[in-house]
Amino acid sequence: MGERVEPGLLAGLRVVECSMLGPGAVSTPLADLGADVIKVEPPAGDYIRSMSWPIVEGDSLLHLHVSRGKRSVILDLRTAGGREAFLGLVRTADVVVEAMRPGGLDRRDLGYQRLREANPAVVMFTISGYGMTGPYRELPSHGIAYDAWAGTVQPVPGPGGLPSIPDHTSIGITAGPLFGTAAILAAVLRARQTGEGCHLEVAQSDAAAAFDWLRSEGHRAYARPADEVTGNPSDGYERRPPGTAGMADGVRYQFYESADGHVLFMASERKFWQNFCTAIGREDLFRARPGEALADHARGDLDLRRELNGIFRTRTTAEWVELGLAHDVPIGPVNTPATVAADPQFADRMPWQPADRLVADQLPFPVRVVGEAPPAAARRAPRRGEHTAEVLAEVLGYDPATLGRLRAEGALG
Repeated sequence: MGERVEPGLLAGLRVVECSMLGPGAVSTPLADLGADVIKVEPPAGDYIRSMSWPIVEGDSLLHLHVSRGKRSVILDLRTAGGREAFLGLVRTADVVVEAMRPGGLDRRDLGYQRLREANPAVVMFTISGYGMTGPYRELPSHGIAYDAWAGTVQPVPGPGGLPSIPDHTSIGITAGPLFGTAAILAAVLRARQTGEGCHLEVAQSDAAAAFDWLRSEGHRAYARPADEVTGNPSDGYERRPPGTAGMADGVRYQFYESADGHVLFMASERKFWQNFCTAIGREDLFRARPGEALADHARGDLDLRRELNGIFRTRTTAEWVELGLAHDVPIGPVNTPATVAADPQFADRMPWQPADRLVADQLPFPVRVVGEAPPAAARRAPRRGEHTAEVLAEVLGYDPATLGRLRAEGALG
């Protein structure tokens, strides 16, 4: 159904995944890139299908996105037949993903040592909330917990002055899988060279902190003596807060209202500031305030900020972007998740994977081979156990009699 999807860069890579909820995203890019991802589910299935919102044709968008391109097999790992089938799949796999609280497979006698006996070259990857070690390793959690732990999201005043969760980008549950896919592929390369696999693990909390490295490393750097770690020369070496906090009162690097929305002006280099002033016929602004050559945001210059505020309101956002393109000035449009799809850059770079193939319109994997279409999932997210018979027959050679015996024993749920 829908357009044909070409074989991807990872055709020939097999991943066996045991996941619950969002951490299964670690193998989504692998599926997008053509890997055969087999999602092994318990008899009740992964309740990701009913979690979060919106619900599209009976399944959550979370499931439709995270599980796209994968095949679903039901195995009851509490049974001998279920464990035997699981180990059979592992013998054919490059990677086993454990995306749940650490130790889930160990409790089924299917931990790394057992998997390694079945396949010495297998790479096992464990992704969890707080990791396999540390005092929080058994603490139940959901996605925003990792961002709050890492300091990337803070409470805001809510109803009656009570603390409330703000609109935010979920970092930990996204960065953890992305760091994970890089490590998985590195480990597979080594395993194919040496015949030896390994056990990788990542905490989504660690990933949230690592993603926000500039602020945490900046605070740590400022803990050293002032004669060793200073601010930028453009600020007279003042030790400004790390990250964007010191730019809140920036002028040449700031949001401004346009005639129909907002733009982000980013002329912190002198050459860009001069280009802007020349392009709008206001060389007088540059002559009066040429600033430093680099990293000068004209911080605190309220007179200039008011002047620029009036200037930017005279043109639409699209007109300011065109000026930036024509005169080499860094000016960007300001979108929201609801409006970004209408942006011409988005339309050019991020073609929707269509609902007629994936049930809901979804964004593509953002890295592509130059000259080729963006990688795309070949199939919709699976229904619970949809591919059990197909996979066990294709991969393990189980005949109908064997499948019937396993069903009778309860191994297939």
